[in-house]
Amino acid sequence: MRPDQLTPLFAAAKSLTGIGPRMEILLKKALQLPPGVSEPRIIDLLWHMPTGVIDRRATPTVAAAMPGTIATLELRVLKHKPAPRGNTKAPYKIACEDDTGKIDLVFFHAERRFIERQLPVGSIRVVSGRIESYNDKKQMAHPDYIVAPEARADLPLLEPVYPLTAGLSGKVLLKASRQALERVPELPEWQDAAWLKQRSWPDTGAALVRLHRPPDPSDVSPAGPPWQRLAYDELLAGQLALALVRQSFKAQPGRSVFGDGRVRAKIADALPFGLTNSQRKALEEIAEDMASPRRMLRLLQGDVGSGKTVVALMAMAIAVEAGAQAAMMAPTEVLARQHADTIAPLAHAAGLNIGLLTGREKGRIRADLLERLAAGEIDILVGTHALFQPDVTFRDLAFAVIDEQHRFGVHQRLALQTKGGKGGAGILVMTATPIPRTLLMTHYGDLDVSRLTEKPAGRKPVVTKSIPVETIERLIERLRVQLGEGAQIYWVCPLIESSDKSELAAAEERHAHLAQVFGAGKVGLLHGGLTGAAKDQTMAAFAAGVLKILVATTVIEVGVDVPNANIMVIEHAERFGLAQLHQLRGRVGRGSRESFCMLLYKAPLGDAARQRLEMMEATEDGFKIAEKDLELRGGGEVLGARQSGMPEFRVATVPNFEELLAAARDDARLVLTQDPHLMSPRGQALRVLLYLFECDEAVRLFRAA
Repeated sequence: MRPDQLTPLFAAAKSLTGIGPRMEILLKKALQLPPGVSEPRIIDLLWHMPTGVIDRRATPTVAAAMPGTIATLELRVLKHKPAPRGNTKAPYKIACEDDTGKIDLVFFHAERRFIERQLPVGSIRVVSGRIESYNDKKQMAHPDYIVAPEARADLPLLEPVYPLTAGLSGKVLLKASRQALERVPELPEWQDAAWLKQRSWPDTGAALVRLHRPPDPSDVSPAGPPWQRLAYDELLAGQLALALVRQSFKAQPGRSVFGDGRVRAKIADALPFGLTNSQRKALEEIAEDMASPRRMLRLLQGDVGSGKTVVALMAMAIAVEAGAQAAMMAPTEVLARQHADTIAPLAHAAGLNIGLLTGREKGRIRADLLERLAAGEIDILVGTHALFQPDVTFRDLAFAVIDEQHRFGVHQRLALQTKGGKGGAGILVMTATPIPRTLLMTHYGDLDVSRLTEKPAGRKPVVTKSIPVETIERLIERLRVQLGEGAQIYWVCPLIESSDKSELAAAEERHAHLAQVFGAGKVGLLHGGLTGAAKDQTMAAFAAGVLKILVATTVIEVGVDVPNANIMVIEHAERFGLAQLHQLRGRVGRGSRESFCMLLYKAPLGDAARQRLEMMEATEDGFKIAEKDLELRGGGEVLGARQSGMPEFRVATVPNFEELLAAARDDARLVLTQDPHLMSPRGQALRVLLYLFECDEAVRLFRAA
């Protein structure tokens, strides 16, 4: 159960004064709500960070007030000058003065009775807003604040500026945030005292006050002590949560799986090339994990074309050598079939039986497959998430490979593991998306990591050039020459159909154009709207060399392998992210021919797009590209966080993120080494931190402990 002291923070925002049903809808749009939360709460207002501050501390006289500055003035109301009757464009003016001079307050489309109530003639009022000059007279249009002198203390002299949405005013959000602050309870201190002193950080409650009611403009800077303190709190909560999940996982009894090497030797003999050093090292790490009595959970990171599939097959062979079964799961049917086709010749050479299970296997075929699986006649089952279905029963699943991890959640990973019966199945997660070190720490902290850093022997570099779309006819002539020499070409377009709103070249139009130029029988079309069978048919025709050009949307991004295809044309390359461009380029350079990637762009290029294309021309190193992608886009975007339920930081997007993250990771490990169940005084306080940042998975684990 959540500690009682935090209950006020998780109350609905609509419990605050001034937040009715309409405001609640607007808050829902403006605030960054975590996955699964449908209505804004007090805590969401507190994590909604200001982007700047309006300084209203200047209190000059009217004579000294400078046009273009924000000033807070104490004025006497002299006279109301409404707009002439019938003239809706003329402003409503109120003449005011202090002892040094006169100034007009100006309102457009004003409601007369409201203004007369706010500014009665003869009264003294404190007004705050931007000073302007019009016809050599000073004026203030639509003052931000008008208060009586006795209410002057309510005026926010340093007013935080928040990200808003259409219809939501800064004033309403400021008022709501101030009320939310009043609900913040006394919180225990979960940080190490020496670390806080070294950093000169306030406690969490004081940090929140200084951000939402700043006594100094520097307090709302992401580099300032209040924001840094909260960022570190969030990072520590995340690292602690991942470490607890990992600790709990490792503590569960696994099973030791040893092989004698006979199947692996046969696979190695059937390979056209020897294994690279990093493939050998990864296999050693995996074999060691499998032999350990603890649960196995490892991430295999390898760039496009680094030979992950071979490593996965060798690892699955260890399970078969031990008399058990293995499974391999891919996010799409195209990729599952591709994996089955890639490993089939090697598996058969080693005497292994392979099965394929996707949503397309039905009826008698599916029933036969499941029968053979349960009887242990199938050594390796390749499939999509169809493998999770309850009627899929293995005789003895000891090892499972999950490809493209970021497409699957933790729960799916656990579901596959439980099919391994007593001791669970060891899990190897593979990704062709090179993940920068910081993202590994924040999102994959519960996994051990192996990296493939070399390309297999025989892989040729891919010559990458970016060219303006105006030169497309010249490019087509160059392609004609290449086709004459036996080349095959991928041509990628970003959309399926052209629409009135979009000027993007559409795959269907480009297909029609290229079919006209090169002949209809030579050009195929592949996109997400086709049936599975139609996709397979088109891919088979391209793989067999019947089709010379394959026009496609990004469905070819992952897992399509045609060694003879040596040219990749990406149209509107400026519209793609770096990781996606890199994945697409990885489809060529797999055979013995020299390979090319042509990035067609439409000028003028924005700064980020220009940097992306320059990076593609400069390197094929996926890890360098991933670091650049992180720099240009930020962590959540790089991993497709919005689709995969990855944690998005609400506070921790700060300048020295990496330094704070590394410190939080070390701190979390140290804490759990000394206090694995968080029972000490600091441990108890850290439990409150986990609840505060809603690290539910970890909370569930220590409650069960």
